Amino acid sequence: MSSSNIIKYLLITLILPLTFLVSPSPSGAATVRVEVIQSRSQYPAGGSYPIQFLVRINKPWYIHDTGAGEEGLIPTLLTFPDSPTFKVKDITFPAPEKKRFEYTKKPVGVFSGEFRIRATIIISGKAPVGKQIIKGKFSSQACADHACLPPETVPVLISLNITSPLAGQKAENQPVSEIAGQTPITDQPIPGSAPGAGLWWALIGIFLGGLALNLTPCVYPLIPITVSYFGGKGNKFGGKIILHGILYISGLAITNSILGVFASLSGSMLGALLQNPVVLIVVAGIMIGLATSFFGLWELRLPSGLTNLASKNFGGYFGTFFMGLTLGIVAAPCLGPFILGLLTYVGQKGDPFLGFLYFFVLSIGMGLPLAVLAVFSGALEKLPMSGGWMVWIRKILGWVLVGMAGYLLQPLIPGESERILLFAMIAVAAGIHLGWLDRSSRDSRLFAMVKKGLGVILIIGAIAFYFTTPRHVEGVQWLPYDKNLLTQAANENRPVIFDFYADWCPPCKELDENVFTAPEVVKLSKHFQNLRVDLTKRHPEQDLLLKRYQVRGVPTVIFFNRKGDEERKLRIESYVDKDDMLKRMRQMIRLSSK
Repeated sequence: MSSSNIIKYLLITLILPLTFLVSPSPSGAATVRVEVIQSRSQYPAGGSYPIQFLVRINKPWYIHDTGAGEEGLIPTLLTFPDSPTFKVKDITFPAPEKKRFEYTKKPVGVFSGEFRIRATIIISGKAPVGKQIIKGKFSSQACADHACLPPETVPVLISLNITSPLAGQKAENQPVSEIAGQTPITDQPIPGSAPGAGLWWALIGIFLGGLALNLTPCVYPLIPITVSYFGGKGNKFGGKIILHGILYISGLAITNSILGVFASLSGSMLGALLQNPVVLIVVAGIMIGLATSFFGLWELRLPSGLTNLASKNFGGYFGTFFMGLTLGIVAAPCLGPFILGLLTYVGQKGDPFLGFLYFFVLSIGMGLPLAVLAVFSGALEKLPMSGGWMVWIRKILGWVLVGMAGYLLQPLIPGESERILLFAMIAVAAGIHLGWLDRSSRDSRLFAMVKKGLGVILIIGAIAFYFTTPRHVEGVQWLPYDKNLLTQAANENRPVIFDFYADWCPPCKELDENVFTAPEVVKLSKHFQNLRVDLTKRHPEQDLLLKRYQVRGVPTVIFFNRKGDEERKLRIESYVDKDDMLKRMRQMIRLSSK
């Protein structure tokens, strides 16, 4: 996240130190309070009833709305666990206020002051009579214009006096707008998570990769086998041939999707192994070796017994389903290397849902053309003739494997510019090989033009990628907090910058990206011992450090002189721009030189 020069709000800067009177606490009771407003004194079992929650937020704090996660902010949530006797449903927030802050790309929704949330309680007819307690939680993060507190969770307790079900009549359902004279409020459904554009592009790319696999020499010969199977039994299938086509593609999808889930579930082990440089080099070497098979330098073959088992003919629905299940085995010499690369990538992600989704989409791409041809068996004669173009497609997939090997080797490459250069060089090499060095179908002028066109696109794309990809600017080099480092700095007569940071703090991230990466700040930071406490996740020393250094919110930056004493007047407790940070750093150096 980047922004232009930050204009400081003097009034907020003066108010914030006065409002940080309570150290961050998981309860968050001093910042956000939630009061339950009930619609009645007694609740007959077997009915549904409205209820409201009055939320009070101390000034000058605000909390983000329920969909704030898209900006990297912590969303506000009110949740209750379901039970056999009680359910809290239709939780509806009012429309949030739209406000623009310096650390957000666009206006975001916020709540401040007081607001009400409405919901419905459903009570089972079997609910026990008497006083009952429903326990929920209100999760939020309090921020001001330039600082944030840690995410907080406030317990919410609903006390209900349950009575016997009303005989012969429905329990009263009073409108929410009538509770405590509350005027109707705008419905604001809680938004769910939506896949980002990056996921959709990844799925499209994987689907197209699955389609491309159909053009490899190992899969293409399966097309006449598949069509002859369906064509020969077309009369037996009758009007159910579409169902057989669905079973055929489902068999392929299930096999590969289970493979993807397994790779994801083993991702923690794979991730730990892939932190070892030796393992990274070995796996990347295997991928490059398999890529050379795609380039035609050697041939990968499966044992004949396994191939015969996979091609065994069964009848009925199971036969169709079995053909789909075993397609990957028969085509393994071409699919195996590509799937191995995708398996490694999915294993690094460690997300079973993504593992299933990626391989399911890949399988749909692989099986869709075959399933369509199976249903419309007469279309076989319309397929292009096999030839050198299929070998060329296989070489394209070989370069995809080389790119995956480069992706694995990224952690071993020291600089970001060097990593960008590696991928640019892979693209240039692929363009030269596929466009000019490859000798497939030399007799076809049209195919030669297509090859050279792709080669030019890859080379131009590589050059554009290298020169337009933004480089991450190296920032201040922070060391994790250690009290011995503070003592060592004092013994060496060296001033200290002590930064309290958290990933859930947008102003902290803005400081990190726009201030602590500024060349002047980085250069001046070399005169200091730079220490950081990361509050993103709670740790045993957190509360002790917050109390010892009187940290009431983040960002907080503390300056210690060469004697180890804090220069209180230089303390930062909100976002500051580069010029302000440089001013304080230079003043600290002058004070330390006296």
